Amino acid sequence: MTDTALPRVRAEIDLAALRANVRTLRAHAPGAAFMAVVKADGYGHGMVPCAKAALDAGAEWVGTATPEEALALRAAGVGGRVMCWLWTPGSPWREAVEADVDVSVSRVGALAEVVAAARAVRRTARVQLKADTGLGRNGCMPEDWPELVGEALRAEAEGLVKVTGLWSHFACADEPGHPSIAAQLSAFHEMVGYAEEAGVRPEVRHIANSPATLTLPETHFDLVRPGIAMYGVSPSPEIGTPEDFGLRPVMTVAAALAHVKRAPAGHGVSYGHHYTTPGETTLGLVPAGYGDGIPRHASGAGPVLVDGKWRTAAGRIAMDQFVVDLGGDEPEVGAEAVLFGPGDRGEPTAEDWARAAGTIAYEIVTRIGSRVPRVYVNERPGTDD
Repeated sequence: MTDTALPRVRAEIDLAALRANVRTLRAHAPGAAFMAVVKADGYGHGMVPCAKAALDAGAEWVGTATPEEALALRAAGVGGRVMCWLWTPGSPWREAVEADVDVSVSRVGALAEVVAAARAVRRTARVQLKADTGLGRNGCMPEDWPELVGEALRAEAEGLVKVTGLWSHFACADEPGHPSIAAQLSAFHEMVGYAEEAGVRPEVRHIANSPATLTLPETHFDLVRPGIAMYGVSPSPEIGTPEDFGLRPVMTVAAALAHVKRAPAGHGVSYGHHYTTPGETTLGLVPAGYGDGIPRHASGAGPVLVDGKWRTAAGRIAMDQFVVDLGGDEPEVGAEAVLFGPGDRGEPTAEDWARAAGTIAYEIVTRIGSRVPRVYVNERPGTDD
């Protein structure tokens, strides 16, 4: 056994790396404010610690998807500007207005709910108008934009709202040269121009996500909204690796081997016997599975560093565990099995797991479940030196 017992599985979150990534990304967009996007529990890294670390590194804004996320940040003492953009009818508009959250609206009906909340609490709501410039998800279509802008200006004249921002989101910024990028940017210029000619005076105009922040300086406007890049993961292998941009992955996922045993040739491994041992070997049991967010689609392919060597998930990844073929090596029970990390110790990265599972690295880090404890290191800004 190892001298110090390791947790079954853990996700180590290096907040010094996150702060460094924020500073690096800010340097890519000089003159633009920085919104740290911490939706989906900080892309699996922990929303509150990551928000606080980003603010320590100079972020001026924090962005969330759901209002519950925004309100949880306020409850945890996160001050400054917080923006939230995914609303449904009956959402906690009133609570958001009371908490000074900037709320995004894409339709007149949502604006009406914000106005009603502002009246109820006798406060001016901070509102950002989202334009659909071609992504086709949320956002106001160009033909509906004049009505939304007009209603927002009427509410602003009554002192019920303040339009703090005009914004949109790219569909293909992670695909260099994709024609939709120029088309969306042109549409954004037109929709912002219309709103400003009508009398909107936004504090910020923004459209740049992680890939746009890194590669499209003409999209930076007044604010950039890095998400995945802040966590040291490249938004797309096509535009570059984290190292290419001076970024460092923040999350390392590792487990303690639960069992090591010898097995004869022809021994079936895991459900369905999709893997049988090609010869006499040793098998190591990694006590983590799809119940922890390890993708089942990576069965037979997911890489793990054990005892200084890359191993591969042998057979099916189960709910709580999977097996690696150790090729005759006999590490101790309790030895560390590193699923992914920055890669500088030779371990796989989240991108390696994404390739093994046929998905994107965003999903690999975000899906790591609540059963996996987050262990925060370098929490104090002074540890960056």
